[in-house]
Amino acid sequence: MNTRLVVTFTTLIAVLVVALAVPLGLAYASHRTNRLLLDRRADATRFAELADQAARDDDHTGLVAELNRYAELYGAAVRVRDRDGAVLLTAGRFQADDRAAVRLALSGRTTDELPLITPFGPGTVLLAEPSGRDAQLSGVVLLQAPAERARMDVTLVWAALAAGSLTVLAYAVLAARGLARWILRPVTELDRTTQAIAGGRLDARAHHGVGPSELRRLEERFNAMADAVSGAMERQRAFVADASHELRTPLTVLGLRLENLEPHLRGKGRAEFEEALAELDRLTLLVADLLALAQVEAGAGVEVKESELAPRLAAWREVYAAKDVRLVTHVPEGATVPEAAARIADIALDNAQKFVPAGGTVTVGLEDGVLRVADDGPGLSEEARAEATGRFWRSGAHANVPGSGLGLAIASELARACGATLRLLPATPHGLVVELRLPQP
Repeated sequence: MNTRLVVTFTTLIAVLVVALAVPLGLAYASHRTNRLLLDRRADATRFAELADQAARDDDHTGLVAELNRYAELYGAAVRVRDRDGAVLLTAGRFQADDRAAVRLALSGRTTDELPLITPFGPGTVLLAEPSGRDAQLSGVVLLQAPAERARMDVTLVWAALAAGSLTVLAYAVLAARGLARWILRPVTELDRTTQAIAGGRLDARAHHGVGPSELRRLEERFNAMADAVSGAMERQRAFVADASHELRTPLTVLGLRLENLEPHLRGKGRAEFEEALAELDRLTLLVADLLALAQVEAGAGVEVKESELAPRLAAWREVYAAKDVRLVTHVPEGATVPEAAARIADIALDNAQKFVPAGGTVTVGLEDGVLRVADDGPGLSEEARAEATGRFWRSGAHANVPGSGLGLAIASELARACGATLRLLPATPHGLVVELRLPQP
């Protein structure tokens, strides 16, 4: 948009400059042409009087000397014809086709218009002047005058106009760029702010104060809208966190009371008792995940410290061994990752041990800032991978697997918080790959 405004403003100014410069240039060319006509017509008129006097006296000696002197001095050419069109005298190199000019002069009219003098031509101009008195014509004087000096004058004026026009256009471009930046400053600020908010910086706001008043008001209203949305999201997060936190205590108490009831159960009620405890465990896990998600979204659960990855992965070996699943790690000794990345690895490994059947393999690798957790389990379809990072998403094929449906949502928020990129990819020949691309230092 900035380029379009600059082009539009510059085009308008260019049209205005051309509309002024072209008429000025043509006006000066016309003025210089008329001045040349007047100067050379006076000479032609004087030669016509001398030719008429020479014809009356039947003595052309003085006329010849005058014509030769004039031709040598001005580089012009002069030709005298009688009233029958026959050439009487020629001085200088006369090269023009004078038939039309002779007919005009023999009709008693003088040359009153010349071709427009421009830097590109003509090189010479031709004037015709009848000689004689009253209605009795004794002949015609033809003057072929050079136009180099007039062309040079026109060239200099046109060059000055062109240089002035280019200078005006250059300043116009600078002014147009400044004006466009001033007009679009609020738009640029809004673009920067929306990009920051989309990147997770919910506290980003547009700094208004420069630009048209209408766009400044738009910035103010945008900031007010962002404050309202941010406040609503903050209240929502606070509610989820508070509710999750407050539910933990009654759930713990409820679990203890249920366990205290176990000695008083009869045989028929034991199955229902076990189901109630399982539902309570699932509810407790859901509340814990909700609290973790709320903390991550609020930024309270994201630690900036580095964590050594190998010891963290070693803690999972017993879990995988109990499930008869092989855990293979390709992590350099002493390699560290952000704490958020280590937590994402925990989430990926926790999911893998739930879905990979006995005898399967889970591979963890860290190379060039990319952490991959790959398994050879059933995997997910392309549509399921696109939705798996949503909250409470559960695959229909895994409805009987314990979980809250918040693990990958928490991993996605952790990745966003630490500036990493989380992707779910298919494994070959089957399975799922959780890929975390860490930001470059």
